[in-house]
Amino acid sequence: MLRIRGSIGDWPVDLTLEMDDADWARLGAQLQVEKAEVSAAPPKPLNQDDALWQIARDLLRKAGQLSGPDLLDQLEGLTGSAASGKRLLVRLRHSPDVKVESVGDTPLYRWL
Repeated sequence: MLRIRGSIGDWPVDLTLEMDDADWARLGAQLQVEKAEVSAAPPKPLNQDDALWQIARDLLRKAGQLSGPDLLDQLEGLTGSAASGKRLLVRLRHSPDVKVESVGDTPLYRWL
């Protein structure tokens, strides 16, 4: 037996369902099928911002370290805009995988 209590809007609901072992087995089998379908779903595709973020991370990781102006030039070339390049630069600055050091007047972005 399964009892459901609550409300739908202003209407109170008190519902009792009687289920035998075969009903529970069918319900359990259906839930397993739905669970398998959900887990087999393809991964969510990256949106444009996520794809650019991954490319920016890879660029710095492969280089090991880059000066701020050099990194910004490469990010602007990657994104096609100065504003987008600066956003990625700021995001890299705050990434736990990146350490920013001051070398004279120029920041040095180093992949950890």
